[in-house]
Amino acid sequence: MELEVRYVTTSDGVRIAYAIAGSGPPMVTFSDPIASHVQLGWSHPVLGRFFQEMARRNTVLFFDFRGCGLSDRLPAHTVSLDDAVRDAEAVVQRVGWREFAMNAGGGGSPAAISFAARHPEQVSRLALADGFARANDMLSQPQVQALVAAAKLDWILATEAIGTAAFGVGREESSGYGAYIRSCIDPEYLQNTDVLAAIDVSELAGAVKAPTLVLKHSGLQYSTMEMAKDLAARIPNAQLVVVEGGWADDPEGVARRISEFVNVGTEATHVTSEQVAPQALTRSRLVTVLFTDLVGHTEMMSRLGDERGRAVLREHERITRDVLKQHGGTEVKTMGDGFMASFGSVTKAVECAVALQRAFVERQGEPLSIRVGLNAGEPIEEDGDLFGATVILASRIAAKAGGGEILVADTVRGLCSGKGFLFADRGEFVAKGFEEPVRVYEVRWRE
Repeated sequence: MELEVRYVTTSDGVRIAYAIAGSGPPMVTFSDPIASHVQLGWSHPVLGRFFQEMARRNTVLFFDFRGCGLSDRLPAHTVSLDDAVRDAEAVVQRVGWREFAMNAGGGGSPAAISFAARHPEQVSRLALADGFARANDMLSQPQVQALVAAAKLDWILATEAIGTAAFGVGREESSGYGAYIRSCIDPEYLQNTDVLAAIDVSELAGAVKAPTLVLKHSGLQYSTMEMAKDLAARIPNAQLVVVEGGWADDPEGVARRISEFVNVGTEATHVTSEQVAPQALTRSRLVTVLFTDLVGHTEMMSRLGDERGRAVLREHERITRDVLKQHGGTEVKTMGDGFMASFGSVTKAVECAVALQRAFVERQGEPLSIRVGLNAGEPIEEDGDLFGATVILASRIAAKAGGGEILVADTVRGLCSGKGFLFADRGEFVAKGFEEPVRVYEVRWRE
């Protein structure tokens, strides 16, 4: 199954992607930014096993920090530890949780420690897997320095090497992890480490009041035993546990160990994803909006006349509706020579756009050419119609496309990462009514 990705806007205007899964006591997960993607992580061969096992025992809230995954991709050098805490505060406030456990992995640990220190009344228990108090302790490791140096020369090679470092040489799990990382972060994240090196929560760790589990995989070289011991010593009520091997060896076992620790004394607190702030979740449903437009409609009607032209339009409408139905799309409205539709799955929306283009190419008779534009976001839903910036931008993007083209917003491209689609960068444009430029991509659908 795919997680239903939702968005919340932080106090400083950044859109943060999050998702909720499972049932049981609430838990917020602070993923390592280098491997954080709320949608792809859920189905990853290793991370997915960890997350899904966790969701069997807890209602788990996942989110991507700004600059990574499906959240707004801000330049790495502009993102601070305070920003990361602000992102967590926004998603927690959106779902309405007052008290919860927290789990953090690797580079997500400093933000989790900072949040726990600032909000002791909310954090019941804390689990830190292969974490650290000072980022420079990790960045100073020879293996990590080599990866950072490689990233400045060959981004693809460096990310593939990270897969080997995380899961081991010759492991099947290492294959494809580089592509996953490239979906999570941009090259700048590893190429500019000055901001990362400045992260230090060694003093804040002493203010964490929640009972804490510091878990260390013995097989991870870049996360040293010294770092784990230092972290456990700084947090007043912490215990250190060493797990043999690496993440790929027993992710389910690690998830069970963490859940057992954080769920102590929470038997009376049982929630499900459906019970968490239902009104807020309805407002934040992620929707992919698709617009089509029949190219040359006015000229065709003038050339064929009203009767023949209307017959062709009916054929255009029949084909469009059939394809929408086949791909789970919902027709919102028709504008005579075009359609507006919505999808709960971004993958289905892009597949539908491709199927529409192929259907009109294969059709016999009067040639018909359509342009298609897609955007994903949180439109306002009212009486079966959709409104707001998400819808307007989707319409503007469709208007930029040529006949036979599919253009999508960068948000759609990110959500489709790893799904087998081919995209070509078509650059930025300033859509009417919007202040900031929008980057769009063409879906390469022709074989």
